Amino acid sequence: MNEHDAEPMSLDDLAAEADLAEAEGDEGAFEEVAALVAERDEFKDKWMRALADAENMRKRSDRDRREAENYGGSKLARDLLPVYDNLRRALKSTEETEGDANAALLEGVELTMRELINVFKKHGIEPIVPEIGDKFDPQVHQAMFEAPVPGTKAGDILEVMGEGFMLHDRLLRPAQVGVSSTPAG
Repeated sequence: MNEHDAEPMSLDDLAAEADLAEAEGDEGAFEEVAALVAERDEFKDKWMRALADAENMRKRSDRDRREAENYGGSKLARDLLPVYDNLRRALKSTEETEGDANAALLEGVELTMRELINVFKKHGIEPIVPEIGDKFDPQVHQAMFEAPVPGTKAGDILEVMGEGFMLHDRLLRPAQVGVSSTPAG
């Protein structure tokens, strides 16, 4: 039986063999055992590092997968926002004219708008709809103009020109607003 077929020795057996070799003065065997222990420690260290790398890779791929699920469609979502805007304008213009002539067309546009909003919600797209008088927030609002308007405070929203949108916790488009610049006084 050659040395490769032998059962691996336990650490206790290796230590006992090293003690025996040292006691007998067999310097070569002692050095061989010390080299084997060092090699074992090196392999154990490499194995632990490989385990840590594998765990980090798993965590990173989980995070990347979640981000791809949540934000992978952000370009498409951004491209659909003008469709929403156009439907909103079409509905607003029919409210102003109050014409019954195209009631079926108006109903179709309203249904299309509701379906688009449902699709947005299904995919985590939420509108940012500021109200007049709300405080301007540069994280979610874009100031289109500033005007000194009596009876308002600086930073109050005066007008809403366009809705903004969030995709989960990321800003797709800021709400477009007009802001008061009336100095405090």
